[in-house]
Amino acid sequence: MSHSTVQQSNQGSVSHWLKSYYFVRAGVAVAWVASAFTVGKAMPPIATALLVAYPLWDAAANFVDAQRNGGLINNSSQALNVVISVIAGVAVALTIGTSMNTVLGVFGAWAVLAGLFQLITGVRRWRTYGAQWAMILAGAQSAIVGVVFIKQATAPAVPSITDIAPYAAFGAFYFLISAIWLTVSEARAKKRLLSA
Repeated sequence: MSHSTVQQSNQGSVSHWLKSYYFVRAGVAVAWVASAFTVGKAMPPIATALLVAYPLWDAAANFVDAQRNGGLINNSSQALNVVISVIAGVAVALTIGTSMNTVLGVFGAWAVLAGLFQLITGVRRWRTYGAQWAMILAGAQSAIVGVVFIKQATAPAVPSITDIAPYAAFGAFYFLISAIWLTVSEARAKKRLLSA
């Protein structure tokens, strides 16, 4: 087997993983948003669990994805994302009983940093796997929304989980677009190989 054939096989394997990973990320985000607007809105203990779980899920997902793609050392933007997501989850757990404005501020700071790291990861992967434009846009939007969250956190109005849920909904949308784009790209590549 030639070097180029092995390289294509490895790229195909990673592309298949990314497609599955993006579908799972989209599904979890949709479930989180649905929970936030239903049981989370009505039951404060559930809202607390959801708010703590969201950044911790992001940390776990980035950790697994980085491990599947060469490890944390080779994926420094994801390694940093894991660290700040764990810190955000712990910070939310520590502050949620005192002030939802503080929680929104924590989410804002996390969204800015996580968004920037996601943008960097998308740019790095674009050259190899393509179909990363949605992840780049998602990262940029996350950083912008994070700044908005930080500003809203200083307002007198007390936020709730439903103020954060649209952020997760946009994340679900971008992950779904990326998964679909990779699915279409894979199908086109297979069709080209069969017709060659």
